[in-house]
Amino acid sequence: MAKEGSGNDSAAARRTPAGAAVLREDKTEAIRAAVFAELAAAGFARMSIEGIARRAGVGKTAVYRRWRSKLHLVLDVVSAVAAAGMPTPDTGSLPGDVRMLLEVAARALRHPMASQIVPDLLAEAARSPELAAALKAALHDSQEGVAAAVVARAVERGELPPDVDPRLALDLLTGPLYWRLLVTRDELPKGYLDALSASVVAALGA
Repeated sequence: MAKEGSGNDSAAARRTPAGAAVLREDKTEAIRAAVFAELAAAGFARMSIEGIARRAGVGKTAVYRRWRSKLHLVLDVVSAVAAAGMPTPDTGSLPGDVRMLLEVAARALRHPMASQIVPDLLAEAARSPELAAALKAALHDSQEGVAAAVVARAVERGELPPDVDPRLALDLLTGPLYWRLLVTRDELPKGYLDALSASVVAALGA
């Protein structure tokens, strides 16, 4: 039995293409995770492929086989975040949906990495149209779809008038949190999310 198993293992090894191990998914995910850590520690301008490879526990060639530059690596990571998107709440009421969205957004923006990475990438986007487009998709376009769905359900329930602009809803939802958590770096006082939720619902015309 041992010899038979050993033979099968050897046959499987012979059937594996030479480059397959280099592109293993676990290494790809390790590199993506290292990008976030390196961005938080060094920022985009000082981030290097060498530093990313070191954090991921791989060689530089493993990174370059997947992405030809640090910009393309960051674009891929940002696009993956955009694809994951923000979950669309469906609590049965506009106040409930707004409150849940604020909770999710606040939790994300409070994350130490997000608080360091997002402002740095936004600054770098002013010099890189490619990065600016990827960030727009990750930080705005994907969330605009969520806001549109929340507004549409509220209109169907008669909670909002049909002419409410989903973009305005998104601005009201994310703007105050971004300002407080990433610009002024203030903590959210007790009851802040409840008060903000009530203000957003009132501003939308409910």
